[in-house]
Amino acid sequence: LERPGLDKAAGEEFLREAFQVLLDEAVRKGTDVTEKVCDWKEPQELRELLDLELRSSGELPERLLERCRDVIRYSVKTCHPRFFNQLFSGLDHHALAGRLITEALNTSQYTYEIAPVFVLMEEVVLAKLRELVGWSSGDGIFCPGGSISNMYAMNVARFHCFPESRQKGSWALPRLALFTSRESHYSIQKGAAFLGIGTDNVHLVGTDERGKMIPEELEKEIQRAKAEGAKPFFVCATCGTTVLGAFDPLDGIADVCQRHGLWFHVDAAWGGSALLSGKHRHLLTGIERRVTLSDSELPTKQAQNSPADSVAWNPHKMLTVGLQCSAFLLRDTSGLLQRCHGAGAMYLFQPDKFYDVTYDTGDKTLQCGRRVDCLKLWLLWKAAGTEGLARRVERAFAYTQYLAEEVKRRDGFQLVLEPEFINLCFWFVPPSLRGREGSPDYWPRLGKVAPAIKERMMRKGSMMVGYQPHGARVNFFRQIVTNPAVTKDDLDFFLDEIERLGQDL
Repeated sequence: LERPGLDKAAGEEFLREAFQVLLDEAVRKGTDVTEKVCDWKEPQELRELLDLELRSSGELPERLLERCRDVIRYSVKTCHPRFFNQLFSGLDHHALAGRLITEALNTSQYTYEIAPVFVLMEEVVLAKLRELVGWSSGDGIFCPGGSISNMYAMNVARFHCFPESRQKGSWALPRLALFTSRESHYSIQKGAAFLGIGTDNVHLVGTDERGKMIPEELEKEIQRAKAEGAKPFFVCATCGTTVLGAFDPLDGIADVCQRHGLWFHVDAAWGGSALLSGKHRHLLTGIERRVTLSDSELPTKQAQNSPADSVAWNPHKMLTVGLQCSAFLLRDTSGLLQRCHGAGAMYLFQPDKFYDVTYDTGDKTLQCGRRVDCLKLWLLWKAAGTEGLARRVERAFAYTQYLAEEVKRRDGFQLVLEPEFINLCFWFVPPSLRGREGSPDYWPRLGKVAPAIKERMMRKGSMMVGYQPHGARVNFFRQIVTNPAVTKDDLDFFLDEIERLGQDL
């Protein structure tokens, strides 16, 4: 016990060498267009290559460094310029530095005494995001992903309308009803199940041909729920649906919420970053709306004084901040988050501390330990400025428009619909199917094309892109570009490669 239980000098030497491996293999090779996006292996082969078994004795540093290399080698390089598979991609070096600092400091963002820099930093970053939404004041918290941000919205909305639910639970509540579009994120369904609201009480509102919620259909669903004896309390609009990239008409939805006294939440996890661009922020017109609930809809005077709207926004998507960075924003200034979630654990939130305890923000969350997600965004914002982030957003739109024009120009490519956002949805029709649109086997055969091409590109390691069916539409590709390192050559390669891989299908 007189000596440390670890060798600091050896540990620092290992870190130095491990950071070099990280720089060489993950950063340099991982962003090198001449390298593979993935080195595909089947699960059993990969298990054998990695030797995942944990044993009673440790290994030498040299072997551990080889294991670090193997982990990177066989992982998908999401920062590669030809990775188009998810709603996130790319590598920002400043944001990565922030992530490394966060990991090294290894603190939890619940009290000022243990995270003074980050408590203040989170406050500033959240205020800036609210300012972009159009709010001059409010509250918020960084959450572990957009799904959790949406669940926070449902939970806070329920507490806002029924404060007694915190103590008495669901037994004291009527049958609640919430509303979202058929194109909304699946986290709304999951959140309803998790919170005990029930998936049967999630009313999926009809959408138009572009996937936008129809306000008149929302009105009908609310009336139907009321007629069935349910209590409507929450509406979720979506800005940037996952598949088609649709933006719900926020003003029209807010008007419906206003009439019925419903909480107005905007899931802008995907599309929120368009707010940075003066050219494209019109897509979110109405996000700044405050819905004032009527006295008849609210059970307590305390609730009547609270603004009733919220926003989920994931900067880790379009802004290349790195996973994860999801903000839950509230216009409320009455301490709604604290009242909804606070438990006052005296070993953390002592009221007699020597500093201003209002900076101990951890009791606003469902978590106890909470990682620091603000630093990587703050450091990136400091480096790029708001104007630089806006250019990043506008570049993503320009990528998509270029690809859309190329798809329309090239034989064998067909748009599913004109893109409004940066989701580019299209089919590739191989030569064997061209001119056979009227045959009964055309669409079933076309539906097999995208999965076959996806398998080939994965095994080759040349690139990655997602596909899915949608309603009556058979499988199509959904191409997403958020990586600012992508060039026109990468986009041309993308279409050329699909054509090469699908030519003989």
